[in-house]
Amino acid sequence: MKEYEQLSAFYEAIADTTQISAYHICLYIALIRMRGKVGWQNPITVFRTPVMQDARMGRKTFNKCMRDLIRLGYLKYEPSNNPASGSKVYFNKL
Repeated sequence: MKEYEQLSAFYEAIADTTQISAYHICLYIALIRMRGKVGWQNPITVFRTPVMQDARMGRKTFNKCMRDLIRLGYLKYEPSNNPASGSKVYFNKL
């Protein structure tokens, strides 16, 4: 149910913007799924490759969509300097 609520809030937030594409939505859904798998923690720790695979996108598209979602205020992202520890993704209140 939380996945539905989070996704619903996201759809309401993007309803009037032309800056969000299907790629952004796929990435956000992939991140929501990962958040659900870890008990709805905020932040979640992610590794780029599994997120890209789940969202069905390449690195260039992933990077662009993450930058856009951060710039538009939907996410906060803290990259890791250590590839073994993953990066943190925070979900901002919508």
